[in-house]
Amino acid sequence: MDPQLLELAQQVFDLARRGDAAMLAAVIEKGVPPNLRNENGDSLLMLASYHGHVDAVRTLLERGADPDLRNNNGQTPLAGAAFKGFDGVVEALLAQGADVEGASPDGRTALMVAAMFNRTSIMDMLLARGANPDARDASGASARDAAGRMGAADALAKLKSQGA
Repeated sequence: MDPQLLELAQQVFDLARRGDAAMLAAVIEKGVPPNLRNENGDSLLMLASYHGHVDAVRTLLERGADPDLRNNNGQTPLAGAAFKGFDGVVEALLAQGADVEGASPDGRTALMVAAMFNRTSIMDMLLARGANPDARDASGASARDAAGRMGAADALAKLKSQGA
Protein backbone atom coordinates (compact mmCIF):
# COMPACT_ATOMS: atom_id res chain seq x y z
CA MET A 1 0.00 0.00 0.00
CA ASP A 2 1.11 3.53 -0.73
CA PRO A 3 3.00 4.96 2.31
CA GLN A 4 1.38 8.38 1.82
CA LEU A 5 -2.07 6.81 1.88
CA LEU A 6 -1.19 4.94 5.07
CA GLU A 7 0.00 8.19 6.66
CA LEU A 8 -3.24 9.90 5.66
CA ALA A 9 -5.25 7.05 7.19
CA GLN A 10 -3.26 7.37 10.44
CA GLN A 11 -4.10 11.06 10.54
CA VAL A 12 -7.80 10.26 10.16
CA PHE A 13 -7.60 7.71 12.99
CA ASP A 14 -5.89 10.37 15.11
CA LEU A 15 -8.81 12.72 14.44
CA ALA A 16 -11.13 10.12 15.95
CA ARG A 17 -8.85 9.53 18.95
CA ARG A 18 -8.71 13.30 19.59
CA GLY A 19 -12.42 13.74 18.97
CA ASP A 20 -12.11 16.33 16.22
CA ALA A 21 -15.73 16.16 15.08
CA ALA A 22 -15.47 19.00 12.56
CA MET A 23 -12.49 17.50 10.76
CA LEU A 24 -14.03 14.02 10.82
CA ALA A 25 -17.14 15.45 9.17
CA ALA A 26 -14.99 17.18 6.56
CA VAL A 27 -12.93 14.13 5.63
CA ILE A 28 -16.03 11.92 5.42
CA GLU A 29 -17.68 14.49 3.17
CA LYS A 30 -14.54 14.31 0.99
CA GLY A 31 -14.93 10.54 0.63
CA VAL A 32 -13.30 8.84 3.61
CA PRO A 33 -15.54 5.89 4.53
CA PRO A 34 -17.28 6.42 7.90
CA ASN A 35 -16.49 2.77 8.77
CA LEU A 36 -12.76 3.04 8.03
CA ARG A 37 -10.89 0.56 10.24
CA ASN A 38 -7.27 0.33 11.37
CA GLU A 39 -5.03 -2.73 11.56
CA ASN A 40 -6.76 -3.81 14.80
CA GLY A 41 -10.16 -3.54 13.21
CA ASP A 42 -10.96 -0.45 15.29
CA SER A 43 -13.32 1.79 13.38
CA LEU A 44 -13.31 5.55 13.65
CA LEU A 45 -16.40 5.17 15.83
CA MET A 46 -14.67 2.66 18.11
CA LEU A 47 -11.74 5.04 18.60
CA ALA A 48 -13.95 8.05 19.28
CA SER A 49 -16.12 5.99 21.65
CA TYR A 50 -13.21 4.49 23.56
CA HIS A 51 -11.70 7.93 24.06
CA GLY A 52 -14.98 9.47 25.22
CA HIS A 53 -15.64 11.98 22.44
CA VAL A 54 -19.41 12.38 22.33
CA ASP A 55 -19.48 15.01 19.56
CA ALA A 56 -17.22 12.91 17.33
CA VAL A 57 -19.37 9.85 18.03
CA ARG A 58 -22.52 11.73 17.04
CA THR A 59 -20.83 13.14 13.94
CA LEU A 60 -19.72 9.68 12.80
CA LEU A 61 -23.11 8.11 13.49
CA GLU A 62 -24.89 10.90 11.59
CA ARG A 63 -22.64 10.17 8.61
CA GLY A 64 -23.32 6.47 8.46
CA ALA A 65 -20.90 4.84 10.90
CA ASP A 66 -22.13 1.42 12.02
CA PRO A 67 -22.73 1.49 15.80
CA ASP A 68 -22.23 -2.28 16.02
CA LEU A 69 -19.08 -2.67 13.92
CA ARG A 70 -16.76 -4.90 15.93
CA ASN A 71 -12.99 -4.74 16.07
CA ASN A 72 -10.73 -7.76 15.53
CA ASN A 73 -11.35 -8.83 19.15
CA GLY A 74 -15.11 -8.79 18.60
CA GLN A 75 -15.65 -5.73 20.80
CA THR A 76 -18.28 -3.11 20.00
CA PRO A 77 -18.09 0.66 20.52
CA LEU A 78 -20.86 0.27 23.15
CA ALA A 79 -18.80 -2.20 25.18
CA GLY A 80 -15.74 0.04 24.88
CA ALA A 81 -17.66 3.06 26.14
CA ALA A 82 -19.18 1.00 28.98
CA PHE A 83 -15.72 -0.21 29.96
CA LYS A 84 -14.32 3.32 30.03
CA GLY A 85 -17.39 4.77 31.77
CA PHE A 86 -18.42 7.32 29.15
CA ASP A 87 -22.11 7.88 29.85
CA GLY A 88 -22.61 10.39 27.04
CA VAL A 89 -21.06 8.09 24.47
CA VAL A 90 -23.23 5.17 25.63
CA GLU A 91 -26.30 7.40 25.38
CA ALA A 92 -25.37 8.54 21.85
CA LEU A 93 -24.71 4.99 20.65
CA LEU A 94 -27.98 3.70 22.08
CA ALA A 95 -29.90 6.63 20.58
CA GLN A 96 -28.59 5.63 17.16
CA GLY A 97 -29.54 1.98 17.49
CA ALA A 98 -26.52 0.24 18.96
CA ASP A 99 -27.38 -3.36 19.85
CA VAL A 100 -27.79 -3.36 23.63
CA GLU A 101 -27.21 -7.14 23.69
CA GLY A 102 -24.28 -7.19 21.24
CA ALA A 103 -21.95 -9.59 23.04
CA SER A 104 -18.25 -10.12 22.41
CA PRO A 105 -17.10 -13.59 21.29
CA ASP A 106 -16.86 -14.67 24.93
CA GLY A 107 -20.51 -13.72 25.41
CA ARG A 108 -19.84 -10.66 27.54
CA THR A 109 -22.38 -7.87 27.06
CA ALA A 110 -22.02 -4.15 27.70
CA LEU A 111 -24.20 -4.62 30.81
CA MET A 112 -21.74 -7.17 32.18
CA VAL A 113 -18.86 -4.81 31.51
CA ALA A 114 -20.66 -1.89 33.17
CA ALA A 115 -21.54 -4.08 36.17
CA MET A 116 -17.94 -5.24 36.57
CA PHE A 117 -16.77 -1.66 36.92
CA ASN A 118 -19.69 -0.41 39.02
CA ARG A 119 -20.91 1.93 36.28
CA THR A 120 -24.47 2.18 37.54
CA SER A 121 -25.58 5.11 35.38
CA ILE A 122 -24.53 3.18 32.28
CA MET A 123 -26.31 0.13 33.64
CA ASP A 124 -29.47 2.24 33.98
CA MET A 125 -29.27 3.27 30.32
CA LEU A 126 -28.65 -0.28 29.14
CA LEU A 127 -31.44 -1.74 31.27
CA ALA A 128 -33.86 0.97 30.08
CA ARG A 129 -33.08 -0.09 26.49
CA GLY A 130 -33.81 -3.73 27.24
CA ALA A 131 -30.47 -5.21 28.28
CA ASN A 132 -31.03 -8.65 29.74
CA PRO A 133 -29.73 -8.72 33.34
CA ASP A 134 -29.89 -12.53 33.28
CA ALA A 135 -27.77 -13.03 30.14
CA ARG A 136 -24.79 -15.35 30.57
CA ASP A 137 -21.36 -15.23 28.99
CA ALA A 138 -19.56 -18.26 27.57
CA SER A 139 -18.41 -19.32 31.04
CA GLY A 140 -21.96 -19.09 32.41
CA ALA A 141 -21.40 -15.86 34.35
CA SER A 142 -24.08 -13.15 34.51
CA ALA A 143 -23.75 -9.41 35.10
CA ARG A 144 -24.48 -10.12 38.76
CA ASP A 145 -21.64 -12.65 38.91
CA ALA A 146 -19.29 -10.17 37.26
CA ALA A 147 -20.23 -7.42 39.71
CA GLY A 148 -19.81 -9.78 42.66
CA ARG A 149 -16.36 -10.94 41.52
CA MET A 150 -15.19 -7.36 41.13
CA GLY A 151 -16.66 -6.13 44.41
CA ALA A 152 -18.92 -3.68 42.57
CA ALA A 153 -21.41 -3.26 45.42
CA ASP A 154 -23.63 -0.60 43.81
CA ALA A 155 -23.92 -2.60 40.60
CA LEU A 156 -24.69 -5.75 42.53
CA ALA A 157 -27.44 -3.99 44.50
CA LYS A 158 -28.94 -2.58 41.27
CA LEU A 159 -28.99 -6.03 39.66
CA LYS A 160 -30.57 -7.58 42.74
CA SER A 161 -33.30 -4.93 42.60
CA GLN A 162 -33.88 -5.94 38.97
CA GLY A 163 -34.39 -9.52 40.05
CA ALA A 164 -31.20 -10.64 38.32
